[in-house]
Amino acid sequence: MSRNRQSVPNRSTDPLDYQRVPRAVAAMPKDFASGFEVLPHVHERAQLIYATAGTMRVSTDDGMWMVPPQRALWMPAGVRHSIIMLSDLTMRTLYLREDAAAFMPEVCRVLPVSALLRELIVRATELPLDYDEKGPAGHVVALIIAELRGLQSLPLQLPMPSDPKLRALCQALLAAPGDSRTLGEWAATLNASARTLARHFQSETGLSFGAWRQQARVLEAMGRLGSGAPVTQVALDLGYDSVSAFSAMFRRAAGTSPSAYRHRP
Repeated sequence: MSRNRQSVPNRSTDPLDYQRVPRAVAAMPKDFASGFEVLPHVHERAQLIYATAGTMRVSTDDGMWMVPPQRALWMPAGVRHSIIMLSDLTMRTLYLREDAAAFMPEVCRVLPVSALLRELIVRATELPLDYDEKGPAGHVVALIIAELRGLQSLPLQLPMPSDPKLRALCQALLAAPGDSRTLGEWAATLNASARTLARHFQSETGLSFGAWRQQARVLEAMGRLGSGAPVTQVALDLGYDSVSAFSAMFRRAAGTSPSAYRHRP
């Protein structure tokens, strides 16, 4: 249904125009080209960051989340974040008033998006910003809030360290997820011992270096597969010698095969 809809003509694509709308939910449609980066910023309202097509990487000071079309990211009000578009992206963002978001998590969380919620989000972008709360539009918004209330968050966060050297290492791995250098090799580039680096990594992220890198690769794979990339290409890009090794890792982490994940609705 929603694939053939058009957004409300002349609707603003400036997030500032959605922060103080006198309604529980304000929905902004905005499209981005692959590679576009939204620099670090904050909003007065909490957001449900969602795209009907394309994959994005959302980062805060504390973590990183890969958001393919089957997922959305809950972003509480006032949290500083940036977004990188990993493909052409059709973003449909909901901004929730404080009282409407009172039941939602106080921290960022990845949420599943059902077919129904997808249609409701798209429909919300077609409503007037001052929609009639007692009419059909009000029922659409009420149903969106009811759907959000029942969602269970998904454990798809990648914690980011605050130490500048470790953060630089992590950002290098995110930029080149197929880099297979050992912790010892990374330690040499940072003028630190592998033991010290391992201890600091565990302390700052709660994960070992190997576990963090695997989680980074899982999230990267989810993003690429969610955008339709071939399984073999994803496996090679992430540094795996064989598709079978990559598939085994992905199945353990995601609970399904890469091909099944790629074709999920």
